[in-house]
Amino acid sequence: MSYRIRSRDEHLDNDGRPKRILALDGGGLRGILSLAILQRIEDLLRARHGDNDEFRLCHYFDLIAGTSTGAIIAATLAMGWSVEDIRKKYMALGTKVFRKSLLRQGLLRAKYDEEALIAELKAVYGARTTLGGPELQTGLLVVTKRLDTGSPWPISNNPRGRYFAGRSSGTIGNADYPLWQVVRASTAAPSYFDPERIIIAKAAGKKTVAGDFVDGGVSPFNNPALQAVMYATLHGYQVGWPTGADSLLVVSLGTGSADPSVKHASIAAQHAIGALASLMDDCAILQEVLLQWMSQSPTARHFDRELQDLTGDALGGQPLLSYLRYNVDLSAASVQHLDPALTDPKVIASLSAMDAPKNMGILHRLGGLAAARDVKAEDFPVGFDLPAA
Repeated sequence: MSYRIRSRDEHLDNDGRPKRILALDGGGLRGILSLAILQRIEDLLRARHGDNDEFRLCHYFDLIAGTSTGAIIAATLAMGWSVEDIRKKYMALGTKVFRKSLLRQGLLRAKYDEEALIAELKAVYGARTTLGGPELQTGLLVVTKRLDTGSPWPISNNPRGRYFAGRSSGTIGNADYPLWQVVRASTAAPSYFDPERIIIAKAAGKKTVAGDFVDGGVSPFNNPALQAVMYATLHGYQVGWPTGADSLLVVSLGTGSADPSVKHASIAAQHAIGALASLMDDCAILQEVLLQWMSQSPTARHFDRELQDLTGDALGGQPLLSYLRYNVDLSAASVQHLDPALTDPKVIASLSAMDAPKNMGILHRLGGLAAARDVKAEDFPVGFDLPAA
């Protein structure tokens, strides 16, 4: 079967056809795990659409959303990269960027130098590529947070968006933001990298306005799936896609659920980092509960003995979307069940870290094993297949 490759604007248009969203969590270098799951999805969808080597996930998904490391992957997917090409670049990027240095020690310094990350992002996307540029072949949504105002910023290439184009007042439109800088802002995890400053408005005779942006994972949307659904359907965002199990498909990928029993070096660090991690975990679980509540889903998971998997609890009586969620539990029992050959407790404990390049090979293998077990062709409703050319 052959299909017609659509433009960015056709992907984002409300044309009455079923729409598909891919949402990619943050999680540092654990993003390599989600790439293994993406490879399985790409293979299954390629086989369904004629088994053409030129098939790309940007042909299938109408909006690709990402937070932090998910934003790095989302932007490359939206540019038409294959998952394998992203994996190769991601492995190299992780080794180059996450290099520890004795010169960057101390509580008030970012752990890593952002210059290496900036250089890599410019090499991947191009220093002059903008969010509104033709390089992006489908819809892209990057979740970041503006630190100086405390507000999450979902930044997109939707040409109908209120802030896509600049204004006579000097406001710079999202379309003119350098793509590398938007992605860099979403990856500026506190304590790991310094914030990214983006010029918001600049006009002759007026004061330049800039915003300091940090990792979108500091907002409620480290998992960007709910934000992507809101972006696609709420009137204010000017996308306007319809809802319904036959109209909207959301595919959400995690980077591995960190083991909460993994401890940090000092008691102070345990309490501070543990509290933040617990809050992020609470947000992540709430996101999943809400999305399962809103949807019909063959991958619905069991939350607890009271909620169970929310079967029969569709919000409003009818599902608002079809929903798939894939992730890997990184607790010791789950990891050893998935890969019995992995027995070293120190290695397993280290997998929860977000900045350990040495773990990327193991994480990718675990993601592949989980994908082979969990991701099935029948998970993807045939009603969302691309129409024949």
